[in-house]
Amino acid sequence: MRVVIVGAGPAGLTVAETLREYDRSVEIVLLSREPFPPYAPPAMADYFLTGRRETLFWKGEDACRRLEVDYRQNVRVSQVRPAQKQLNLEDGASLSYDRLVIASGSSLYAPLPGRELPGVYDFKSLTAAHSLVEEGKRRPGGKALIVGAGFIGVEIAILLRELGLVVTVIELSDRVMPRMLDAETAEIALSVMRERGIEVRLGTKAAGFTGKRKAEAVALESGDGLQADVYVAATGVKPHVEFLAGSGLDVGWGVRVDNYLRTNVPDVYAAGDVAETFDRLTGERYVHAIFPNAVAQAQVAARNLLGLETPYPGSENMNSLKHLGLPVMAVGAAEGEEEWRWRQGNALRKIFLRDGRIVGFRLTGDVSTAGLYRALMLARADVRTLGKRLLDPRVSAGALALAAASGRLDLRLSA
Repeated sequence: MRVVIVGAGPAGLTVAETLREYDRSVEIVLLSREPFPPYAPPAMADYFLTGRRETLFWKGEDACRRLEVDYRQNVRVSQVRPAQKQLNLEDGASLSYDRLVIASGSSLYAPLPGRELPGVYDFKSLTAAHSLVEEGKRRPGGKALIVGAGFIGVEIAILLRELGLVVTVIELSDRVMPRMLDAETAEIALSVMRERGIEVRLGTKAAGFTGKRKAEAVALESGDGLQADVYVAATGVKPHVEFLAGSGLDVGWGVRVDNYLRTNVPDVYAAGDVAETFDRLTGERYVHAIFPNAVAQAQVAARNLLGLETPYPGSENMNSLKHLGLPVMAVGAAEGEEEWRWRQGNALRKIFLRDGRIVGFRLTGDVSTAGLYRALMLARADVRTLGKRLLDPRVSAGALALAAASGRLDLRLSA
């Protein structure tokens, strides 16, 4: 059996790795648009800041050789033809498959005129990130303008500031990282960004990038314009689905899949940033574009294409920011019927509950209890017996876990 995987990010590589765990005879062809070994996009900022390669190439730069995978770089798919079980490539070649996995990932996106102009940079691929960083290094003391203050936009701002650029971020919302953070947590993150010398302009709407041959400014809806040397559009991510036009696959924002990661076309699966899956807690369908979801989806997709019926429990809504100088973690909903809160300076713990069950939490500073909170949330455990002791920094995570498992109320305070 030949399995072709379109995309060599965390999802694509994990599909190949999982297939090999079960079957050494499967022929695996892994296609990448880029000239690099498979890498982990979340590690790119760390790579450019520290030079560490081991986290970027998270399975080793020789992973495809070890897994006996036919890895093809600089390959772009132009068309998928499921009736023929064939892919057409942009170089005119074709490639047949028995099973196909769409793991083509996503790119940064802003629904603004001029976003395709040269000089507007992406940071979702290593090729694009190298271009952005190289341009930044060529302009020490130059200006960078980022449209969008989501998690990725903030991470890019930190990186460019570390490279010595004068960084401005504009954000339509009244807070940074508005899709993930509540107002109080966002205010802490904003204060740290400003302490690091990043200018953040909230409540500012971009009308588009302007320029004839390249981006020369960002026009604001107010009528003003902002100029910089480097521009980044980062209001969201857009799945790479353009090559699926005419394929018959059910494509919305991403590729829609069922609870087994199957598409509506036989023998075609999808995983990672390109897949529209169901939220584990809410049941809502959307693209959950984060690393842990990509890996989990890939493992399930690989088992299912081998005939090992494995349901996918659903994606999780979570993210974390490590390079701000203050750890920030956001998991699940940012509101609930009830809110438990503890704060000391910039250290904040917030738990949001519905019917006594955790539906989300936000942490800044000490994030050591994140694993426990997440476990209680996914188990839909009633935490009212534990109460606000869940927030007490003097209570060890181990004691909390034991109490949660046993139902005991006599939590002991750690020294």
